[in-house]
Amino acid sequence: MNDVLFWIIFNGFVLLLLGLDLFVFHRKEHEVKIKEALLWSLFWILLSLGFNALIYYWQGPGPALEFLTGYLIEKSLSVDNLFVFIMIFSYFKVPLKFQHKILFWGIIGALVLRGIFILVGVALIAKFHFIIYILGAFLIFTGIKMLFSHGAEELHPEDNPLVRWVSKHMRVTKTPDGGKFFTKHNGKLYATPLFLVLIMVESTDVVFAADSIPAILAISKDPFIVYTSNVFALLGLRALYFALAGIMQLFHYLHYGLSAILVFIGAKLLLSDIVEIDMRYALLVVGAILTISVVASLLFPKPKDELPQPPVQE
Repeated sequence: MNDVLFWIIFNGFVLLLLGLDLFVFHRKEHEVKIKEALLWSLFWILLSLGFNALIYYWQGPGPALEFLTGYLIEKSLSVDNLFVFIMIFSYFKVPLKFQHKILFWGIIGALVLRGIFILVGVALIAKFHFIIYILGAFLIFTGIKMLFSHGAEELHPEDNPLVRWVSKHMRVTKTPDGGKFFTKHNGKLYATPLFLVLIMVESTDVVFAADSIPAILAISKDPFIVYTSNVFALLGLRALYFALAGIMQLFHYLHYGLSAILVFIGAKLLLSDIVEIDMRYALLVVGAILTISVVASLLFPKPKDELPQPPVQE
């Protein structure tokens, strides 16, 4: 599975999908409606399950279970990303028709970044076994911290060092200028507010990767399984955003579920040399926690005046 040929074929396939997505299906910038987003979400989920089936028939049930568990964990943790995306787009007043483009390039950056994180993480764990204990303790700490957090914190783009640097060293226009990241006025190059939004999206993914990558490394040490489960979860993130943007704020107990998942995965790492938890049971635990948190959110809804604002309309 770690053969260079498999990596080349898989990444070539991903680049083909991304190229078709941006230059064919979304060649014209438009507001993504819920129906379109749901269809795309279904497509990415079925594609992920199809790849999971390929792994099952090719590598056996063990790697297939690792992929599915990693995919489910990454998908659930990505919901936190969606809440932050709503805050970023609302703060910068980004029209809906430009949000898909920003998320597209944001995910391109995330794929590269996470690929590097995964390869480095796997190499370090292989060379220094004690790192698994550090990762396990970190996941438990993150889970406990998430448990006592009360939703997303207030957004302060001016405190982001990358945004500050760009604002200081580049000319920035006041308008998106037709969805461009850069534009020219009187022969001078300007960044647009959409470029600042892209920087915010990319930089926040670094924070999310710090949680999700150790969590998936706790499931599998095979870099190809870890990477591909991450990739498929990220590929469907844009469609999931537009499909759930208007209602995902209803799942207010989900962060408690994510907290429990991180603590469980962290404990699994810390105890890995003492007791090995069967991957089937790990998958059942993750699925049960997610189901309980979603059902609890629907049964005990939050007052409407406490819900965050939906994405910006044009």
